[in-house]
Amino acid sequence: MKINFVEISVVKPDAAGVFLVGEDKKLSAVAASVDKQAGGALTRAMLGKFSGKRGQVVHIIPPSGVKAGHIFLVDAGEAKTLDAEAFEKIGGAIVPHLNAARVKSATLVLDHAKGKISAALAAARIAHGVNLRAYYFGKYHTTKPADELPTFAVFSVALTGAKTAAKDYEPLEKLADGIFFTRDLVTEPANIIYPESLAAKAKELKKLGVEVEVLGEAEMMKLGFGALLGVGQGSIRESQLVILRWNGGKKGDAPLAFVGKGVTFDTGGISIKPAAGMEEMKWDMGGAGVVIGLMKALAGRKAKVNVVGVAGLVENMPGGNAQRPGDVVTSYSGQTIEVLNTDAEGRLVLADALWYTQKHLKPKFIVDLATLTGAIIVSLGTSRAGLFSNNDKLADQLFKTGQKTGEEVWRMPLADAYDKLINSDIADMQNTGKDREAGSITAAQFLQRFVNNTPWVHLDIAGVAWSKKDTDIVPKGGTGWGVRLLNELVAEYYES
Repeated sequence: MKINFVEISVVKPDAAGVFLVGEDKKLSAVAASVDKQAGGALTRAMLGKFSGKRGQVVHIIPPSGVKAGHIFLVDAGEAKTLDAEAFEKIGGAIVPHLNAARVKSATLVLDHAKGKISAALAAARIAHGVNLRAYYFGKYHTTKPADELPTFAVFSVALTGAKTAAKDYEPLEKLADGIFFTRDLVTEPANIIYPESLAAKAKELKKLGVEVEVLGEAEMMKLGFGALLGVGQGSIRESQLVILRWNGGKKGDAPLAFVGKGVTFDTGGISIKPAAGMEEMKWDMGGAGVVIGLMKALAGRKAKVNVVGVAGLVENMPGGNAQRPGDVVTSYSGQTIEVLNTDAEGRLVLADALWYTQKHLKPKFIVDLATLTGAIIVSLGTSRAGLFSNNDKLADQLFKTGQKTGEEVWRMPLADAYDKLINSDIADMQNTGKDREAGSITAAQFLQRFVNNTPWVHLDIAGVAWSKKDTDIVPKGGTGWGVRLLNELVAEYYES
């Protein structure tokens, strides 16, 4: 998507003109001028069409004499509630209508932007919403009819103060680059994205100044990564640990750490999953995808902070050498784990990745992300991620950031009563709880045993990493959920 910002005084007619309509249902000066040319077509179209729901779009094909071939009126809703997130959703709402009209380019004239933020920032946020919603993963479509492919490719915002808007948009464009990178990685099939190829994609960040280190199975075996390596031992694909470093802060400052589960395909192993829906398990590397996309966003906008990203990458397959239910493995921490269910594999991958992170990278805090449990979807559905933490301050920061960005989290409990549910009769712990009780909580309790006293948050993103329907600024498929949240967390609380 090409994004432009232009001064209203020099705006030229485009294939489509887009205008916001406020709660007073009055047309802006430019829209009123177009309405006059169109013989009142815009005014007539508004009558009875707008229900007061923000983001509602009315499409008008104006009569001859109007230079734009299409006019779109967008209900902006109440001005007092028009914050950055609302303007992004307005941008996202426009995209399906432009594609449905087979429009290639459109200009939104922003001479009527009453809200809680400046017109320049509103313009940037609208453009950001358009960009996010226009994402399309179509690289494998070779025979799809042309009339089913998106056409919309150029979006301009006309306003007074275009240079300021363009400057406000720059970091958002870099953020979108990271989100799209994550969406691409999550959407790719498992024959394309597997541990070695995902590590190779992470290496692309070197061109942005990110330091990239990859540990293979030999290095991890030498270190004693018994938990992570056990998950991948049934696959012909070699497991990997990717360490990404962005040094944008002061030398010697402890880094912020983000750790991701990267199971590039999860059959469940010997505890094999049902066939129905198993194809979706290509996105079980969503946590690692978020970490890599976040690092791209932070490096792209030159974040003034030291950050490390760690991704444990494995493929969980059945086979003659696969891990068996009942096996006992020794993790990198030295703690032993009885593997009762080979489909509770993500926590085994994270166990070694978390221990490595806190031991070798000495971070200020750790946030891990994982499509870890179906139980979190039962608890919270698909609108929020589950948050577990040993640190109230960090948990509160993430909660507030989630409300601000729209990527919301909900804190779940941790307690000794839950921790006891993963005690094993023959090892230090077992990788599942008892009787399917508190499934997402016992998984988090398991992870907590591998962070020591480091401030830590676990985000269970099983319900939000993939969407089965279009939403405001996210088309159906891989969402990139978490890149916006964590980028804002860093910017708001931790950049110098």
